This record gives sequence, C-alpha cells and structure tokens, in this order.
Amino acid sequence: MSTAPRRVVLAGNSSWNIVNFRGGLIHALKAAGYEPMVIAPVDPAAEQRMADMGVERIVIGMERSGLNPFAELRLMLTYRRLLKNLRPIAYLGFTIKPNIYGGIAARLTGVPLIANISGLGTVFLKRGWLQALVSRLYRFAFKRAVVTFFQNPDDLAVFVDRGLVNQAQARLLPGSGVDLERFQPAPPMPGPDTFLFVGRLLGDKGVREFVEAARIVQSEVPEARFQLLGPIDEGNRSAVTKREVDHWVAEGTVDYLGAAEDVRPYIGRATAVVLPSYREGLPRSLLEAAAMARPLIASDVPGCRELVEPGVNGFLCEVRNASSLAKALKMIMKTSGEARSRMGEASRQMVERHYSQTVVISAYLDVLGKLGAPRS
Repeated sequence: MSTAPRRVVLAGNSSWNIVNFRGGLIHALKAAGYEPMVIAPVDPAAEQRMADMGVERIVIGMERSGLNPFAELRLMLTYRRLLKNLRPIAYLGFTIKPNIYGGIAARLTGVPLIANISGLGTVFLKRGWLQALVSRLYRFAFKRAVVTFFQNPDDLAVFVDRGLVNQAQARLLPGSGVDLERFQPAPPMPGPDTFLFVGRLLGDKGVREFVEAARIVQSEVPEARFQLLGPIDEGNRSAVTKREVDHWVAEGTVDYLGAAEDVRPYIGRATAVVLPSYREGLPRSLLEAAAMARPLIASDVPGCRELVEPGVNGFLCEVRNASSLAKALKMIMKTSGEARSRMGEASRQMVERHYSQTVVISAYLDVLGKLGAPRS
C-alpha cells in the first residue's frame, strides 16, 4: 500500500511574507523529510527568491484588505478545494486571511491546523462591527486547531480571554526567529546620526509619527538623518500614500530607500532602528536590528516593549506621540559612542538568548512530529 507524502502546506497573504519570514522553516521541513508546499498570491518582489527555495507553490488570488463577502467566500472555497485535493498532514497558517479562511477550510476538510498570530492587525485596534465579525470567524476557524502560536503574551491573552482559542491550544513563540548567522553584529558607522524605519509604510506602524519626530529633531540638529525602508502598500487600510512620501522627501525630512530584499546594509549604516508602531506581534525589523547590535527605539505597546529594555538596549516612547518619540531619539543622540555600543551588545545578547530561529523551527517540528499519518 503506497503512502501519501508527508506534505505540509504553508499559507500566507504574500509570497514575500513566506520567503522573508518562513524560509528557514521551509528548509528545516525539507531536511526533516516533509514536503512543504506554499499557497500564496504572486508577489513580484519575491518571485525569484521563491523559485530559488525550490519549493512547490500554488498561486491564488487574494484581496488582502478587501471586505467583499463573495470574494471572501470564494477564497475560503479555494482553500477547501486545495486542501481536499492535497491531503496534507498539516496546514500552517500565517497572516489574517490565510489563518481565518484557510483555518475554516482545514476544519471542514479535517486537516490539522497550526496557526500563527503574528499580530492582531488594524481591525483589533478599535472595537466595532468588523472586530466582532473577525472575532467570530477566528473562533470558528480555530475551534479544532492543534496549536495556535502567538508572538507576545498580550495577543495570547486577548484570544484566550475572548474565547477565540482555549488555553490548551495557545503557545508563545519568539516571533518568526532570527538567523543569527546571517544577521551578525556590525560596527558603528561614522557620520551624522541616522535613524532607520524598516517595514511596510503604514499609518498603524507609526510612520507619520516617525516623520513628525524627524521634523522636531531636525529643528535642533539639522544634520540628523531619517530613513524609510520598505514598500508602499496602498492596498492596506492603514497605508501611507506615495504622495505623502514624495512630499516628505521633497521637504528634506526623510530619505525613502524603497524596498530591499536584503536589509542588512541599511541596518549596518544606522545609528538605531526605530519602530513607533501602534501594536505588533513581535517585529522582525527590531529583532534583525538587535541581532546586528543596534540600539532600538520603539513604542511602549505589546510586541515592541518585549524587545526594549529602556536605558539598556534602547528606549521606549508613548504610542501615537511624535514628541515622545523625538525625546527618545534625542536621548540616543546624547548617548556616548561607548554607551551606544553597550546598548548594541545588549540587543545582540537578548536575541541570542531568546529569539533564535532554531527555537521557532524546533517548536513547529515538535508539533508536526506528534501528528498522525496523512489521511488515505
């Protein structure tokens, strides 16, 4: 009797998300004898890297921020059809729609679900009908999940307290983990103080507060530099527009570096990496900056505060408060070069102790190893 392959499906809202955050997991799955398969929309910025990974991929359409009920139903049915045909031993969901609609499809087809909540998203920042609807969908999708991974204790508590998952299903992970071999400490660079934001250019990530804080700091220290590195994502409800970015660049407040496949050269040239986000899971940008021994500046919110020990490896600021952010930036600028180096060393030590990619991979392999054989 032939045995079905040990197929594991990984699904995200973009190929970029998979190759950037789950590449190490895919390689580990292959090494462990599994057959990983990716379900995700096409993303021109990640297609070559996806091909280089040598993993089978099924392209689907997805309106990442859309609310059309017919499109959402069509997406769920697409997942259901694929899972029914593929018969994987597990479905690994990442990002909101693959978690919800893929999770519902996994429940309907009897495929074990391993979900990952990398952040609550814009919808959980304020109460309303949309949050209520999404909560009900999560509750149904995750009812029979084998495990739901969370990246910070606040998000885990929200889901457990609201009955979206039960305590036995919920586990903490150290984000998506960092490849400590790839992200090595970089020596400080000479020149003016340079503050770098890395991530999608979204209002909810505090991009506008970053720009306003830059104006405040530059009124006192004109040579200070502020840089934005990441894609303009105008399809997102919280998007910063290209017109806004062009205006900021034209007035000399920030440099826009575009999007980059390899962020290391930019982090290496930065004095500190800044993320004034409204809420996070466990931000990869801060973890990678910490691995490269950079001080961190972030808002005092779930997902960010776990990575910053004020005065030790950086500073926290009040959320949605450009003045508070400017104060934190100036504190770094007033810190001696020797003290900054100590902050960077503390960042690296924190990542080495708690946030290595190997911890994340081990957690997934442990759960997969306890699952039964594929359905015949």
